Amino acid sequence: MNKPLRRIAIFCGLLVLTLLIRDNWLQYVKADELRTDEHNRRVAIERYASPRGDIIVGGDPITGHATTSGDFKYKRTYKNGPMWAPVTGFVSQAFGANQLESIEDGILTGNDDRLFFRNTLDMLTGEKKQGGNVVTTLSAAAQKAAYDGLKRQGAKGAVVALEPSTGKILSLASYPSYDPSTIAGDGASDAKAWKNLQKKNNADDPMLNRALREVYPPGSTFKVLTAAAALEHGLYTDPDEKTDTPLPWIMPGTTTPLENEGDIPCEDATLRVALQYSCNTVFGKVGADLGNDQMLETAKKFGFTEEQFTPIRSSASVFSDNMNKSQTALSSIGQFNTAATPLQMAMVASAVANNGTLMKPYMVDELQAPNVDTIEKTDPEEMSKPLSADNAQILQSMMETVVEKGTGANARIPGVTVGGKTGTAQHGVENSENPYAWFISYAKLADGSSPVAVAVVIEDDNAVRDDISGGGLAAPIAKNVMEAVLDNRK
Repeated sequence: MNKPLRRIAIFCGLLVLTLLIRDNWLQYVKADELRTDEHNRRVAIERYASPRGDIIVGGDPITGHATTSGDFKYKRTYKNGPMWAPVTGFVSQAFGANQLESIEDGILTGNDDRLFFRNTLDMLTGEKKQGGNVVTTLSAAAQKAAYDGLKRQGAKGAVVALEPSTGKILSLASYPSYDPSTIAGDGASDAKAWKNLQKKNNADDPMLNRALREVYPPGSTFKVLTAAAALEHGLYTDPDEKTDTPLPWIMPGTTTPLENEGDIPCEDATLRVALQYSCNTVFGKVGADLGNDQMLETAKKFGFTEEQFTPIRSSASVFSDNMNKSQTALSSIGQFNTAATPLQMAMVASAVANNGTLMKPYMVDELQAPNVDTIEKTDPEEMSKPLSADNAQILQSMMETVVEKGTGANARIPGVTVGGKTGTAQHGVENSENPYAWFISYAKLADGSSPVAVAVVIEDDNAVRDDISGGGLAAPIAKNVMEAVLDNRK
């Protein structure tokens, strides 16, 4: 073979070798990446070729499916979509998925590795592929009470209810909300609905999950945590012992007195009276006396500073470190840099109600195969012990006084012991905007068990400022949610 032909042969051989290497790279090394690439339309077509499994509440599905024309055979539908959107999230042929629809997508589509043998058996027997189910811990009655309460207020807000003994999430409501069915397809109407839901086009931001993702100054509801810190660190041991709290009380390092709301009996008030009347001076001084380190230690035990996964991610609640005494005082009454999600404040009430043990919050009870066999079951898990059982019971008695004789009277339930704490948190520069109204609470039965703890926050931009209070706006919603859970147990 002459030299030019040999060169051509070598060149052609290298081309073939390169093609073989490239072919093997694509088929073996890159196969999974290409198979799951969001731009691979075959993936999307296959995803919507069979019905998704359902998200279940109380034995009933809150999701469904409808047939469509075109490449995608099925699309998702939702029952009472706006009420359940903070739980389900959405799955859309055009815009992807979020929340439970995304986190448990493998089970719902039937593509989870744990369904391999089931899918193989169906393929051999000619059965159509099916998705599995996600069974939640939610209570339909509690969710309806929460959502309807927020809707009646007509204001932005959120509600979270927990079962203290297990950490099960019983209610997770956010308002305003949206219907995931309106964006489930890939047509012009879905695109228009999606555009209208975006924050830049809708100031109400209806897709924001306020129960898990928004952090608010908790105001006076945080005084429950401050009281827990005082008891746990031995600053006070008797809730009816007078505190060393002068009036006025000047914040350390300043010439500024910490003000109370109205003419209330806060001078040297006991912890019980201070919680009953919500004395800023008492709890501000408690925080300053304990110091930043001890307050932060207690806040962390309740879950502050860490994201929570329910499995939907919840934003981390905030209690700062490296604060001076006056900053710690303000933070200890739920102001300054302190901020919390509604889930976090429900966790505070839950830990107190559960005699000092905080259970990890969760909303997925079990995952089911298409034939409803259980694939995975969630076991309750202890998260921490923010306070001893004795101190928790002291704090329960204080919170019960708030409802019996104090600012939480609107949460009373005949024949049921209710503990609670109201809160009105400053909002805006120099408190220029309407404050947030909070209420946290729990219900306790005659046998001492506590089946529900609740946190409610209301953002009411349209209310008359003097009408905004945790007891007036938030406590009635909490009461309705607690009653819904209690009635469901009968």
